[in-house]
Amino acid sequence: MHVVTTRQRRGEKEYTATLLRRSYREGGKVKKQTLANLSHLPDGLVEVIRRYLRGERFVAGGELRIERSLPAGHVAAVLAMARRLDFARLLDRSPSRERDLALAMVVERVLEPGSKLAMSRQLGQSTLASELGVEGADEDDLYAALDWLGERQQRIERRLGRRHLGDGDLVFYDLSSSYFEGRSCPLAARGYSRDGRRGTPQIVYGLMTDRTGKPVAVEVFGGATQDHQTVPAQLERLKVRFGLGQMVLVADRGMVTRANLDALRAADGVDWITALKAPQVKQLAQTGTLQPSLFDEVNLAEITSEEFPGERLIVCRNPLVAAERARKRDELLAATEAELAPIRERVTRGTLSDAAQIGLAVGPAIKRFRMKKHFDVEIADGHLSYRRKRDQIAAEAALDGIYVLRTSLDSHALDSADVVRAYKDLQHVERAFRVLKGPELEIRPIHHRLERRVRAHVFCCMLALYLERHLRDAWTELTYQDEHPPERPDPVAKARRSPAAQHKAATKRTTSGQPVHSFRGLLADLATQTRNTISLPGTDATFDKLTEPTDLQAHALKLAGA
Repeated sequence: MHVVTTRQRRGEKEYTATLLRRSYREGGKVKKQTLANLSHLPDGLVEVIRRYLRGERFVAGGELRIERSLPAGHVAAVLAMARRLDFARLLDRSPSRERDLALAMVVERVLEPGSKLAMSRQLGQSTLASELGVEGADEDDLYAALDWLGERQQRIERRLGRRHLGDGDLVFYDLSSSYFEGRSCPLAARGYSRDGRRGTPQIVYGLMTDRTGKPVAVEVFGGATQDHQTVPAQLERLKVRFGLGQMVLVADRGMVTRANLDALRAADGVDWITALKAPQVKQLAQTGTLQPSLFDEVNLAEITSEEFPGERLIVCRNPLVAAERARKRDELLAATEAELAPIRERVTRGTLSDAAQIGLAVGPAIKRFRMKKHFDVEIADGHLSYRRKRDQIAAEAALDGIYVLRTSLDSHALDSADVVRAYKDLQHVERAFRVLKGPELEIRPIHHRLERRVRAHVFCCMLALYLERHLRDAWTELTYQDEHPPERPDPVAKARRSPAAQHKAATKRTTSGQPVHSFRGLLADLATQTRNTISLPGTDATFDKLTEPTDLQAHALKLAGA
């Protein structure tokens, strides 16, 4: 039996009939018999009859059972960006289970950072494991893949260098640290903590990026390593591993010592941009080379000094920074006087009279806010007096907001304004450290015990940062980032957001009317698109069905390349 639709035309009118027919053979001929006229039935019911007669089977909607529902949208978005970046081939040219597991670890750290044990459980709590074919992987598999990834770090960084660095490019380098849980790793040591965890073992790691902040290399050092001690190793990496003949290293002022400068000058094809430290700026002012009055009308000037032969010194003054430093100094001076006032009152009342005891009380109070250098204090038996060093405070205030950049580049290679812009682009490295340490990637606390595992863990986090940065750039219009930041003709002036970005922040809506999200919030929204496994009643058959994406989800997936 089958359903046919016939059409007959009589004059201007067309007559349509839907018939249920039977085909049979009689005397060697095929004949057809009309069994029923279905024209009066709804089109939907006629279509069900037609498909049923073709062999399809139907069940009532209530009889279907959803066996499992897994978050899928956020996985699809991150994997789409990974495919756009050819991330798998970046890890290794040949497909392997280790490569799939390493990719899964990088993607999972973007989706939901955690320990390897937690990650082995989270892989099966979304569609990530099935998408990459790593179902059933446990923490031992992940540790083995982490070791595999660490062994390939140099090759992967070399490929990243070819993607993002070329001869003559600016290379940005900065250092940070993260605290460590445990004491068995030889890298863990006490040092200057950028996490504010004094007395806690830590590791130090240096991050290298291109001008846009995309990471290309990371290296882990012992926790007691000082900033300037890491520069020679980075020079070797740039010259040998990346094969750069010409380059410009942009580094923070703490990196550059006299020995490092000598190494930079000796290295063929290496120029640099950095800044003077505060004592050096103060010395320039004392010798008269740097005149604060120079900035009465301008905020950028170039000077030379015999103390820095062969270098260009670009002096900048930011009035907003100057005002902020003046405010903080006044508050700290007032707070120090507030600490000293009760002690002087005790001396006046006679309850504190011994000079030694007075000194013991004054010491912590005057050191608490690090303002001792700005006070003259006189102590004797039964006497305490203090006053501000106003001339010294005024001399320091004259240098508020002033910083001096130094570079080996001549003005033909980079003018003064571009040198300032280049140095300010170190903010991208600082932002990368915030993302690494924040809830986005959670590089800390570090629990690994083996040195190679610690290095591989940091490298895995750097690769996740690389993926996160590209994804964040793709989603600029859906997040609070400025899509079209205005150009800054004055590099010293404060950066300002475009009117469109200010409007987006005020209305919490994008230009297309969709709600603005944070990066984490957008991933969470995408995770509400699920893949449902549905079973048919009375059979062992199942099928998967994705929920329809919302307009926001569809747009985010499209931007990511899905």
